[in-house]
Amino acid sequence: MRVPELDLTSVTTLLCDADGTLFDSEGPAFDASVLVANRYLERLGSPDRYTADELRRTATGLSFRATLTGLARDRGVDVESAGFAAEADGWVAQENEAVTSHLAQALRPDDAVRSPLRRLAVRFGLAVVTSSALTRIDASLTSSGLAGHFPDTERFSAQDSLPVPTSKPDPAVYLLALSRLGLEPDRGLALEDAVPGATSAVRAGLVTVGVLCFVPLEERDARAADLERAGVSALVDSWSELEQLLDPTP
Repeated sequence: MRVPELDLTSVTTLLCDADGTLFDSEGPAFDASVLVANRYLERLGSPDRYTADELRRTATGLSFRATLTGLARDRGVDVESAGFAAEADGWVAQENEAVTSHLAQALRPDDAVRSPLRRLAVRFGLAVVTSSALTRIDASLTSSGLAGHFPDTERFSAQDSLPVPTSKPDPAVYLLALSRLGLEPDRGLALEDAVPGATSAVRAGLVTVGVLCFVPLEERDARAADLERAGVSALVDSWSELEQLLDPTP
């Protein structure tokens, strides 16, 4: 746990990123997502193809729409055109269906998250703030045994909850969550595992903690450094460490 002097006494609500923070979904999600991404590259006439791990390293923390936009822009496609937007909707729907179905089968309850979260829920309000589609998050929360902590009204998606879909690092989804929950930024604490999400939360004025428990060990030091550059105020390696950070009394 890497924690500078940090005052969290005003915090009433934990604003939790989902993928890679609440559950270890990044690996299985990209196993399914890469199949759609590679079909999209074929559609663009590109010879490039990704492995699941390559796509994960490129796109962690981004919505699939943002990933498609990057893939297309890098290959000279006019991503501002109406044609791109219309076609992207279909690809986003394909990817969401594939990933949601896979995660519903792949994820399992993890007591290393559930037990600390259950205790934290006694003291703090909880909300999910994600770039992913709500159908994917709903399925993941159910299969990981966490759905009961996050009512439907406290799940916020940059893809589904905003008038115009966006993705972290845009702070819009965090600003929406704060508004809907009636919170000033100093009342919320954001929990994020990836740079786009941490950047989104910091831009929304939130104190942010980097949660590294599902980051592969060989990538953890580099991710920690990237998160610190993005403006996180502390880093923890587990949900138990997060619990200790929020209640440091013996």
